[in-house]
Amino acid sequence: MDNFLTREQILKLRQEHRACKVKRYADRMKAILLLNSGFTYEQIAEILILDDDTIRRYYVIYKSEGVSGLMKDLYVGSQPWLNKEEIQELESYLEEYVNISAKEVSQYVWENFKLDYSVAGMTAILHRLGFVYKKPKIVPGKADPIEQEKFLRKYTRIKASKAKEDQIYFADGCHPSLNPIAGYGWIRKGTEKQIPSNTGRQHLNLNGAYNPESKEAIVIESPTINAQSTIELFEKLQQKQKSGLIYFISDNARYYRSQMIKEYLQKHQRVKLIPLPPYSPNLNLIERLWHFYKKKILYNEYYEDLAQMREASMTFFKKLKYYGEELSTLMTERFQIIRPNFSEINL
Repeated sequence: MDNFLTREQILKLRQEHRACKVKRYADRMKAILLLNSGFTYEQIAEILILDDDTIRRYYVIYKSEGVSGLMKDLYVGSQPWLNKEEIQELESYLEEYVNISAKEVSQYVWENFKLDYSVAGMTAILHRLGFVYKKPKIVPGKADPIEQEKFLRKYTRIKASKAKEDQIYFADGCHPSLNPIAGYGWIRKGTEKQIPSNTGRQHLNLNGAYNPESKEAIVIESPTINAQSTIELFEKLQQKQKSGLIYFISDNARYYRSQMIKEYLQKHQRVKLIPLPPYSPNLNLIERLWHFYKKKILYNEYYEDLAQMREASMTFFKKLKYYGEELSTLMTERFQIIRPNFSEINL
């Protein structure tokens, strides 16, 4: 098929193509121009990474509606093949199972409803139903939502009843490796960005506490995270906060229950250890800070040695106020409860 367009039609298609900012519309115009130049449906489908039935459909639409027909969302306004009950069943299936491709969903529809959807057609339906393509979030499988709710009620009571000089800290350890973490970034198309790495398993042991009221973090480095380094962190907090209670919220690591910690807390009753429910990192604010730190300091960064990485890390925590705008939305006291079905509810 060639030379079916007049000179005026070719000029109009080219003008509209140059002015078009929507890629799918521009591809449709290119398909018509290529057909006019003698390319086959199959050749054009390969060039535009589409299927040849789609190219045939573009030709039919152009012949009946012209350029304006090519600039429509072709699936909008058409009647779906799935009826209301089938749509509801499909939505229930999609809520329960994560499919890695639209092709898998099409296969499910074929097996259950004997309706044959193309990948493009199923993708359009998924978008219309409010589904997007993204990774699921990995969460602890043993999280107890009831215990999480109990902790949040307790946290609310502590905040409401504490004296002005009392302070709350969320605490945990972090063990960043000397090797860089590869993260997404803007790289010129067709090229690769390489980041050197180190051999061995060197890492830092950081023990920290974050105050959501002052927006400050106290972070120390230790040979290991244990009872001794935790007591060192207690001491740092007491040096900084001269009066009032120190509510120290942490996970259930074994060293927090050690005899050494128990004896220390008996002698220093300003420090109140508040354990989080098991398997609940979602309730520990400092976990968000560790993640932010890694993005800013470790992602796509190469450090020659551990001393260089240590300096960059400790400087980051000393100058945390410079990230105030970014942290203002991240470090809020809005927590997520992990439910048995792995959905999340903001509180």
